Amino acid sequence: MRKSSKGKAFAVILLVIAVIAGLGYVAVDGGRFKAKNIKQGLDLRGGASITYQAVGDVTEQQLEDARMKLFERVQVYSTEAQVYVEGNNRIAVDVPDVTDDTELFKNLAQVGTIEFKTQDGEVVITGSDIANAEALVDQSSVGAKSYQVKLTMNAEGQSKFAAATQANIGKPISIVYNDNVISSPTVQTAITGGEAYITGSFTLEDASELASYIRIGALPVELEAIRSTSVGAQLGAEALNKSLMAALVGFIIVIIFMIVIYRIPGLAACLALAVYTELVVLLLNVLEITLTLPGIAGIILSIGMAVDANVIIFTRIKEEILAGKPVNSAIRIGFEKAMSAILDGNITTFIAAVVLGMLGSGTVKGFAYTLGLGTLVSLFSAIVVTKYILWAFYDMGIQDAKFYSNKFTMKYLHVVENRKKFFTVSGVIIAIGIVCMAVSYKDSGKIFAYSLDFVGGTQLEVSFDKDEKLPQNKDIEKTLQDEISLASSVAKNINDNTIIIKVKDLSKDLETREKIDTVLKKAYDINPEDIQEETISATVSGEMKAAAVKAVIVAVIMMLIYIWFRFSKLSFALGSVIPLIHDVLIVLSAYAITQYTVGNTFIACLLTILGYSINATIVIFDRIRESKAAAKTSEEKIRLINECITQTFTRSINTSLTTFIMVFCLYIFGVQSIKEFTLPMMVGIVFGAYSSVCIAGTVWYVLDGKIKEKPKSKEEQKLEKKIKDSKDKILV
Repeated sequence: MRKSSKGKAFAVILLVIAVIAGLGYVAVDGGRFKAKNIKQGLDLRGGASITYQAVGDVTEQQLEDARMKLFERVQVYSTEAQVYVEGNNRIAVDVPDVTDDTELFKNLAQVGTIEFKTQDGEVVITGSDIANAEALVDQSSVGAKSYQVKLTMNAEGQSKFAAATQANIGKPISIVYNDNVISSPTVQTAITGGEAYITGSFTLEDASELASYIRIGALPVELEAIRSTSVGAQLGAEALNKSLMAALVGFIIVIIFMIVIYRIPGLAACLALAVYTELVVLLLNVLEITLTLPGIAGIILSIGMAVDANVIIFTRIKEEILAGKPVNSAIRIGFEKAMSAILDGNITTFIAAVVLGMLGSGTVKGFAYTLGLGTLVSLFSAIVVTKYILWAFYDMGIQDAKFYSNKFTMKYLHVVENRKKFFTVSGVIIAIGIVCMAVSYKDSGKIFAYSLDFVGGTQLEVSFDKDEKLPQNKDIEKTLQDEISLASSVAKNINDNTIIIKVKDLSKDLETREKIDTVLKKAYDINPEDIQEETISATVSGEMKAAAVKAVIVAVIMMLIYIWFRFSKLSFALGSVIPLIHDVLIVLSAYAITQYTVGNTFIACLLTILGYSINATIVIFDRIRESKAAAKTSEEKIRLINECITQTFTRSINTSLTTFIMVFCLYIFGVQSIKEFTLPMMVGIVFGAYSSVCIAGTVWYVLDGKIKEKPKSKEEQKLEKKIKDSKDKILV
């Protein structure tokens, strides 16, 4: 090896270490971009969130005015509160760190008032007397551009305002919003035409804000609460700490696994994964993405995708080495051959993230954003960072094939021949699931155990002291019935220190919600900080059901179109999508059999499983596409499919295993809402790998049709038998 090449290799490794150290420093103490400055969702930070829907038809201006009204009110509770418009008739309010959500919700529900008062306190006009208020350029201003507010009174307001201004020339008339003076312009002359101009060297922002406050009083919008959530700061911090612990433990296990199984390539992948993790932290800050609990799950899952890309590459390198290629050629060819499968797999996962981002809501969007971001960064990590690190290790002198491969021997898999058995296994599981759905529907009127997201109502997640014995569910229900006549409550313990209480929709009954806190405090010494509350109206729950179905259908169709385009044959597209439908049915069966809660994260769980499943299928189909032209007979075609599945089997298992490890750690260390997400995910990962290996290839074989065979000569039969015998074992 040339010294210059060796020197460059050391430089690359040192650069990578420096980048890891540098990004690590930024993440820990990097000022604006350190990890602590990442925007945290309310489920991690604690706080309250409420979504309002306007009653009746409203204009865009009215909705914006209502938003300003709510924004002004929540500033009392937190200067970091966010108030934003959703769609064309909804306003969402997020208030971090709030301690009394009941008081907050009560104050937000009040209607705002605007009054014009004289120095003596006499009310001249109110909001009902004003037709409009708007910000305009002050044409009389000299020099720098200044703005003014134009008021337009209705007929009744015109006469009132004319009399008041006539009597108060040279005196101020104060504009009072909710008992707070927001402006006190001096009357210059009597205003009798119904139009007045408020001047005072306003900027555009100042004039627009003043006009908005005036319009708020003039055009009150009736708002109806349709969804609310409250998370105590302590519960939020606990959720964050447990999720980070899960990520750390899972990451360490994956690193050990990669180094043990893949040796030098595994070490290169681990360094690349470190760069990946720190880049994601940096980008979350730069892009100002709000990190939520499902968002952390999205990042952890995308680590599995990053591992998958590396495994595909290393498998290809290993095959080239076992075929007799020198290590440097094997590395180059391995990356080239793996590129197609890596791109296709990441694109299909990205499709799932895009669909979630477009059709999801709330925390599901947070999951979609981090999954999409993580997928893109993991792609860069695998095909760029890993590549340079691996070549650097080679140029440093680590060139022996034993550091890059092993001679693990795996018996040839007869998958296609056993397709009826696999179809039967899947059919039985799905049939059991359908029976369970029917039984559930008969008993409860619902085929699944729907959470609040899909049925509406109010849910309280109450955390008790870990050292105390949980009260009986029936005792809690009886206490609420006796104290506040809440007969419809249902209590259910979900772990050793948490009980969920489901009651009727309390969005319009804040008094009862407050009484529940008082009763729980009195009977069980529960601090309101230890209660996580969520209310969802029937309107929102119905929308979420429709959105869930729509998201799955759209994602499957988009994947079908993409695979059809990439593989140029409908049989490949259908061979990919039919296993996806299989996976959906299996996961639905798992929900029905276990009666596990189907909640807001259900759709995110389902689409993520589909993304991982189709990724594994694509890797197999990519192999089939490479060699299918050589399959001239049905027997050769079966042989080809089995060989491709056998060659990629360790990749399918290792990728599924590393992803399973990350998700399992989330399940072990995560809070209850994450457990509801991860348990079905683990089922999906297992059966997603099963469908890719055992279902996808056989479906393609059936759909692609049998190739017409010609009679074989005795010489051909002898040669075929000889080839078959030599391939009883395949190195993978």
